[in-house]
Amino acid sequence: MAKIKIVYECIECGKQHPKWNGQCSVCGAWNTLEEVTPSSFDFSVASGIARISANASTVIPCKLDDIETAGEDRIDTGTGELNRVLGGGLVRGSVVLLSGEPGIGKSTLLLQICNSCDSMKQNIFYVTGEESRRQIKIRADRLGIESDSLLIAQSTDLPGIINAIEKEKPDLVIIDSIQTMKIDSVSSSPGSVTQIRECTNLLTHVAKNREIPILIIGHVNKDGGIAGPKVLEHIVDTVLCFEGDRRLSYRILRAVKNRYGSTNEIGVFEMCENGLREVANPSAMLLSGRPNGISGISVLCTMEGARPILAEVQALVTKSGFTSPRRVSEGFDYNRLCLILAVLEKRTGLFFGSCDVYINVIGGLSANEPAADLAIALALYSGICDVAIPEPLAVFGEIGLGGEIRSVANTTERVRECERMGFKSCIIPKSALKQLNKSTEYSLKIIGAANLSQMFKGLESLSSL
Repeated sequence: MAKIKIVYECIECGKQHPKWNGQCSVCGAWNTLEEVTPSSFDFSVASGIARISANASTVIPCKLDDIETAGEDRIDTGTGELNRVLGGGLVRGSVVLLSGEPGIGKSTLLLQICNSCDSMKQNIFYVTGEESRRQIKIRADRLGIESDSLLIAQSTDLPGIINAIEKEKPDLVIIDSIQTMKIDSVSSSPGSVTQIRECTNLLTHVAKNREIPILIIGHVNKDGGIAGPKVLEHIVDTVLCFEGDRRLSYRILRAVKNRYGSTNEIGVFEMCENGLREVANPSAMLLSGRPNGISGISVLCTMEGARPILAEVQALVTKSGFTSPRRVSEGFDYNRLCLILAVLEKRTGLFFGSCDVYINVIGGLSANEPAADLAIALALYSGICDVAIPEPLAVFGEIGLGGEIRSVANTTERVRECERMGFKSCIIPKSALKQLNKSTEYSLKIIGAANLSQMFKGLESLSSL
């Protein structure tokens, strides 16, 4: 009898090794190699499709000019914020992966989509591997969801689920979650690298062949990344991340990957007693509760895709009790903060060497674009001088190493948003003034600053008004 060959597979990256090792040679993770049998590699997605489909597996090529592109067929989810992130709605035949921390609201969002799609006569097949049908019904009643076209199935057997999809022919399929699905032909346990990869491959083939959009919920690991092999994100068409602190009510939906739209758009939701509510005006939400007459507070106008958003930036500068002063940044890049502190000390004479510096962007928003530099610098100036910034004032611009303020994109849209939110003045890069239409009258005062010294002088002129 021939000896069975033993192979070891990394549960983090899926790399196969001929012998056990304490550390994976590819991803560097420790104690992640598990013994698998050869049957784990014998499963073929193509053979799985053949077992559930009666069509011949013949590849028939066609000319590019023969492919019809008359209008993009998208399914309206009934949620404007989700449609914005997806690029206008769900594309038929697409596979969307939704990830997020436990309890962030992933299942709640998808259940509310079922309620919205029901009003548009869409048949939905909701498959749960984590909850029972009764538990789904209790949550649906709490959210006020009533749907005659929503089919609920409790199963973890993916081939059986695909047979049900072939029979029911739904307009939308929801899998909650991919880590609970399994294929009996694969010897690995549910949630392993091999199971997740093969299950996602099988679902993708079904979505493409039947032109059915499939929404998949994915868990995250302790590091915040999507659990499973990285190839999982390459297989699907769209990767959405649900972000936010579970202790706070606001949630941000962000696209990490999108083959059918932009990855710069975000959707803002608020968790209420009856589920997630869309936030149509994120600027008002992020600025609510902003204190007046307090030093170290500035307002930034940032761009999230095509949407300008006003956010509050707070800076606390205090005398340090340590040999090495602390630098803490929430919602802003730490290395960028150190760079701005160095520029302020060199170009404006402000000294932060003996002070602890804390930066916070309110609302859980990440201000990662260069236009946030000016708001951070203004908040630091206000904090160290203990001078409140005149209200209401908004700023945006990039800071160079020479202390110059550089122009950023979408100047007109940013100024319009400041005007819409009732701001009376706005400091922008001087070089960005040419981007504004000279024939347009604005209800706010626009100040162009070429460097940090000019910005601080313009701030003093506003204080004297």
